[in-house]
Parts: sequence; C-alpha cells; structure tokens
Amino acid sequence: MSSKDVVDILERISLEKNIPLDSLYDALESALITASKKMLDPEIDVTEAEIDRETGDFRVYATKTVVEEVTNPNLELALSEVQEEIPDIEPGEELTVDVTPTDFGRIAAQSAKQVITQRIREAEREMVYDKYKNRVGELVIGTVQRHEKGNVIVDLGGAEACLPRCNMAFGERFRYGERIKAIISEVRDVRKQQAKESAPTGHHDRRDRDQVPKDALVILSRRSPQLVIKLFEQEVAEMREGTVSIRLIAREPGKRSKIAVLSSDNNVDPVGACVGMKGSRVQMVVQELRGERIDIVEYSDDKRRFVANSLKPAEIESVELSEDGRRALLVVKDEELSLAIGKGGLNAMLASRLTGTEIDIISVSQLAEREAEAKKELLELPSVHDAEAEILMGKGLLSAIDIVEYGLEELKALEGMSEDTAEKIYREALREIGELEPEPEESEEPQEPGEPEEFEGPGEPVEPEALEKSEKPEEKGETGETEIESNDDLAEEQIEDTPQEDEMEQMDETEDEDADNEDMATPENLDEDMKDQPGSIGTA
Repeated sequence: MSSKDVVDILERISLEKNIPLDSLYDALESALITASKKMLDPEIDVTEAEIDRETGDFRVYATKTVVEEVTNPNLELALSEVQEEIPDIEPGEELTVDVTPTDFGRIAAQSAKQVITQRIREAEREMVYDKYKNRVGELVIGTVQRHEKGNVIVDLGGAEACLPRCNMAFGERFRYGERIKAIISEVRDVRKQQAKESAPTGHHDRRDRDQVPKDALVILSRRSPQLVIKLFEQEVAEMREGTVSIRLIAREPGKRSKIAVLSSDNNVDPVGACVGMKGSRVQMVVQELRGERIDIVEYSDDKRRFVANSLKPAEIESVELSEDGRRALLVVKDEELSLAIGKGGLNAMLASRLTGTEIDIISVSQLAEREAEAKKELLELPSVHDAEAEILMGKGLLSAIDIVEYGLEELKALEGMSEDTAEKIYREALREIGELEPEPEESEEPQEPGEPEEFEGPGEPVEPEALEKSEKPEEKGETGETEIESNDDLAEEQIEDTPQEDEMEQMDETEDEDADNEDMATPENLDEDMKDQPGSIGTA
C-alpha cells in the first residue's frame, strides 16, 4: 500500500462516517508514534509524527540533547555535527530530529490499524454527543436493529440509541425492523464516560451495569410521561398552535394515563380537541402506546371541580374538600363505586397523583351508614341533641376526637350553637377521650351503727328494739318446736292469687273429693287396716 493510497482511504472514511478529515489525520499520527516506539529503541523519545496530506509521506521525530561528547546516541547529538548546520548552537540545547523507521513491519501496521479504528469510534461518539446533547426530552423515531441482553438497539439514522428494558412499558415487545417512537431521556458525555472507564472501579450497582451498555451514548425511554404529551402534540393541531395545552399528567406505563387539558379559547373544547372526530386522534396515541388506556379530563383552578373531573368516567354526586385542600371525600352512586375506584384502585390512584390530593371514595349507602354511626356517637354526649348533632356533622365533626381537635373557640363560633352549649360539649368530649377526669358521683353517707334508721314519708321512726322483736322467730305448736318462715314463704304469701290460680285450686279440690269418695272406708277395709297397723286402738 502506497502513501497515496493511505490518503485516499482516509478521505473515503471521512465521507462515509461523516468524520472530519483532520480528526483522522490526528488519529493516524498518533498511530505512527505508537508504532515507531515499538520499532525503535525504547530510550528514544518519539514526540511527534507528521503526514504530508498531498503525497501521504510521513515522518517521525524525536527529541535529543546537544553535547560535546556523546555517551548515549539514542538521547544525545554531537556538538561538532550539529554546528555544521546550525553554527550558533550551544551544548545543552534540545533538537527535534527525524527518526523515521525504514520499515514499520507487520507489528507497526497492526498497531496503526487498531489506533485508527479506536480513534474513528471515538470521533463518532463525539459527533453523536454533540448532535443529541441538547435534545433531551425530544421525541425521536427509530428502527429496531437488534436485541442485547433484553435491551433494544435502535437506529436513529446516523446514530445508534439504546432502549433499556427498564425504560420499556409493561408488556412491550419489539421485532427486528419495527419502527418505534421514544423520548431521549439521557445523553452521556464521552469524556466523562472515558474518565469513568479509566478510573479505578469501585462498588457499582450490578443491575445498572447489566441494563445499560457501557458504550451507549443516547438512552431512550418509553415510560416517561413526556412520551404521551409529545404524541398528543403530533396528533392535535390545537396543541401545536398553542390553543390547547396539557397542564398535568399522571401515568402508569402500559396500563393507564390521565391528562388534564386546558384551552385558552372559550370557543375550543380542550377535551373534544384531544379526542378528535369519533376518537380518531386519541386512538392514534393509544395505538402507539400498545393499547394503554387514556383518560382526558378538563383542568380547572377550582380544586373541588378539578377533583371531581379527575375521576372520569365515573359521575360524582358530591365532593367534600378539607380546608388545606390535601384530602377529599367523594360520594358516588352505589352502581358506580367500582368504576370510580378502577381495577386494582388504579383510577383513584391516578386521580390522586393528578390532583395532588388524597382521595377517599364512598357510595351513597356507605355515606348514610357512616352518618348514622357518627350521629349515634355524637348523641352519646349528654349535651348533644339532634340540632347540635346536625351542626357538628355539617362541619365534619363526627366524633369526640374531632371536637377536641376542632377547638373550643371555633366550636363557640359555630352558627346556631350557644357558647354555654359549646363549652359543655367540649368538656364532655374531653372527658370522653380521657383528657378530663369524670365528675364525681353523689354517694350516700354510711350510717353509723346503733342510730335509728330514718324513713321518709308518713309514720314515725322505728326503734331498734322494735326491729329486734320483729326479727325474732315465731314460736308455735304444743310440742315446743320453733318454725321460722323463710323469705320465700313470706313472698309467696304476699303474692295475690290470679284468676287462673283460683280455677286450678278449684279443679284440685274437685279431684280430691272424688278420690275421697272412691276411697271411703267400709267395715271390711277398716278391719284389714287395723290388722296391718299394730298398736292401733278402736274399731270402725
């Protein structure tokens, strides 16, 4: 290969790879210096190489020191020899001399090839970086070239980009030659990348190394919410004109997205402009996102209205918003509760992200049950009646804890409630949650023994002696046996007979009379009875 052929090859590479020719010449000169060091003595300090860009001839130069007496020819020059060409030269000065080898050989050629190849690759990476470093967040279209460890390599036309598997939406698969759209999420700096590669390796996350190749410069993403915005800007002319804009977006890649749109022209419906005729515009976006569902709602500065719109397509009956606007309670019909929550709670979760509000969703029947329970709990406070319960529930005070947290002064300021009632309710709420000791109950004073017991009402007090006599058991019977009537016997005697008991007694008496008539004694029976009972006296 002649020197002229080398010049032609460099020019052809410059045209094909779109690399500046000066960069290729610099790479070749570096290759010549490296190859020369391998061919020459290691002591020779090769510092420069030069290529003639017309003929392709090259020269390699080294630095040597002028001395009067040469001891090392690789590093020194004789003063007498140098003075023939440079008369005013002095010892100790350095000169650049030509040390070009006569034949590089196979090793030198191989080294030059490797260096040129590396420099070409570096030049390409620098060009790619300069081209895309200011395009982060833009939408690009590319063709799938190949798959590497789950990552997709995409040809952007003059540069290759990497779509890591961690930046793909759920369930996405791509075939060779397929055209895809993605967002540029990162462009790596070549110089920083080289510094990291040359620096000592420390502890790195293995997962990150596996997901993104080291030589990748342009990193793509299809999980970014920006992808949905850019796709709508392509399809909706009103967005390109600036009439309609996407104010907020919440996305669960591969499953569902919610966007809040606003129009600067009252005559333009922002939702209708994004949907298009018979849904043609939104369907194009859904098709590019591989079937991902998209909800388009109207943005509003009214937080209550915006929260209600965010749960579309469910219809909202009422919205209760907290004073700080961070929490909202939405009431829907019983048949639309599942639609408002969404599969796996996805619709409610995206609505919460979109509005920045913690959303609670209940049905009408659940609200009625909750209000009934809250009213029942409030009515347990002695000073709370139906009117007070309605006032408290209207302010969202559903329990004693809510009342205490609301504060006494705010409670007094409630319309329709007096200050005295508010103070009583507040004290009772404190007592209910245990922050205030309960009021002591009135207890009867213990009666000292020996004192007469006082009775209210007519009559005189009973003396203790009379009570003792009344408590003594009654003595009756000729045999001297003492019978004590129990309390149960006394209680039975005091109970009045009912008509049913009288009828039962009459029936028992009738049965006893019949039995007596049947068992009436005859002379024969009487004699037998007397014989059976020894010691009996008398005859029938």
